Amino acid sequence: MLPFSYPKEPHERRHGPRGYGRPESYRPWLRDEFAFCCVYCRDREQWENYVGKFAVEHFLPVSSHPEQQAEYDNLVYACVSCNLTKAGGHVPDPTQALLEDAVVVHEDGRIEARTKEAARLIDKLLLNSEDCQAFRRRWISIIRLAQEHARDLYRELMGYPADLPDLSRLRPPDGNSRPEGVAQSHHARRARDELSETY
Repeated sequence: MLPFSYPKEPHERRHGPRGYGRPESYRPWLRDEFAFCCVYCRDREQWENYVGKFAVEHFLPVSSHPEQQAEYDNLVYACVSCNLTKAGGHVPDPTQALLEDAVVVHEDGRIEARTKEAARLIDKLLLNSEDCQAFRRRWISIIRLAQEHARDLYRELMGYPADLPDLSRLRPPDGNSRPEGVAQSHHARRARDELSETY
């Protein structure tokens, strides 16, 4: 299992909470929605102290789309680095453009785009900068060493966080347009013993 795997299929929203006045209130939903990873670079919460390292990110910038400020479907989960680099820019939708067939992460940390949309995202977010390549290279090596010599550490680094949000306890002010997604949340799947140790 590679540490920087991109999804095989375009992402379809599982959750639809509505009515929170502050985008930050959507954080537990977004953590679950995007599997505790940055939607752009695939950095994982398990590799960081995620408090302060992951952001609720506006896909369509608030500067040009103020009406989308607190719309769940305009929010993604991103590491602070990608969030700051994107800033107010417009980019292709990462949930549609950054897929397994569109990008390849090489052992040396380089990320290769196989589509124009993926290339635009990689260029805009500087995902092939020397720092980003070094970050990926370092984690590829760490994960490989853990897999070969420290299986408990490997499961910790490639597994889910301990504090999976219990979305069934949350009550969005204007309800949830996709209530069936709560039963497929990581917390609910763990309770049913359906969640794999690593992903």
